[in-house]
Amino acid sequence: MLRALKLFFCLLLPLLTLLVTFSPVSGAEISGPVLTTRNSELFVDATLSLDDKYLQELRNGMKKEFHFYIDLYRVWGMWSDEFISGKQFIRKLKSDPVKTEFVATSSNGSIVTQKRFKSFESMIRWALSIDNERLTNISDLEPGTYYVRVTIESKIRQMPPVIGYFMIFVKENEFLIRKNSPQFTTGSTK
Repeated sequence: MLRALKLFFCLLLPLLTLLVTFSPVSGAEISGPVLTTRNSELFVDATLSLDDKYLQELRNGMKKEFHFYIDLYRVWGMWSDEFISGKQFIRKLKSDPVKTEFVATSSNGSIVTQKRFKSFESMIRWALSIDNERLTNISDLEPGTYYVRVTIESKIRQMPPVIGYFMIFVKENEFLIRKNSPQFTTGSTK
């Protein structure tokens, strides 16, 4: 009986630790995604809004890394939605409050852009927004119903993948949020 009780508590402790350390997403919100079309091209606009706590951490010199995913999905009635195409951006922000220097880097996998800003607000405006990002040509899509999903995650630390497998209780993200656009239809659906 005592052995069973010890086993029960040994199994219960990790579960309770997980529940206590779990914190819901707070402090970040996605505005958009807003879809526009020009000459059969689909463009996406989206903006990440952070609360004062995250902004203050950035102002105080803490480096932040945000991963933006813009994905196009086709809606299927009784099946899972089909991933069609997507883009990823990694934005790294750092500020030096002593030098009043603000630097942001954006990478899409092939092109790295680094910008220096005179003000913190201008860096935030540029780094946390996606403006007129071309996603696809609508005429290339099969007739159907589609939507765009924007996913943004804020990375806390970079750990080697092997360590992440063994340390499953260590969080790698400050937050991960998603937002879908309104659905749109292309071609004649039956």
